[in-house]
Amino acid sequence: MDEPIVVMGICGSYDLDSANGRMLELILEECGNLGAETVVWDHGKRPLPLVGAEGSWDDSNVKDYQEMAVSADAYVLSSPEYHGTMSGVMKNSLDWLYSKHTSGKIFALVSTLGGQTSNNTLNHMRIAARWIHGWVIPEQVAVPHIKSAFDEDGELLSSDIKDRVLSISSSLIENTTKLRR
Repeated sequence: MDEPIVVMGICGSYDLDSANGRMLELILEECGNLGAETVVWDHGKRPLPLVGAEGSWDDSNVKDYQEMAVSADAYVLSSPEYHGTMSGVMKNSLDWLYSKHTSGKIFALVSTLGGQTSNNTLNHMRIAARWIHGWVIPEQVAVPHIKSAFDEDGELLSSDIKDRVLSISSSLIENTTKLRR
């Protein structure tokens, strides 16, 4: 029997107890229901230095982050949209990944917005994932009006967004299974 698929979550904020962290949690939970193992890099506990900062190339967090990425079969990126693009935390996270870590692996994309829905962040993350030789699935989730997207228990209010979480999770696992070596 094949080893379970390992899906790595990367949050575009330092706090996993954020809207982006919750979206990541929901998708990874569904991936787990589909038989995958999941891991999450916690920027709050183990922040990555800015690429190129003094000592950054030898930073133990960077080495552990890249090792986690190598061991993953697929990735879920969840970023808030700031000024029309992904957060600095997400950009720096992607800057630490190279094709030797991610080539031929599947990426799923999620963005959250304070106002109306937009695809800017999704498109920018898609471009970055392609540059590191990743395969981005066409299913994606953009959650508008994020401050009112969840109930008091942290559950999504929109049935459309819930359906997208199921769809993106299923596609991530199905496509990873197809491309897995």
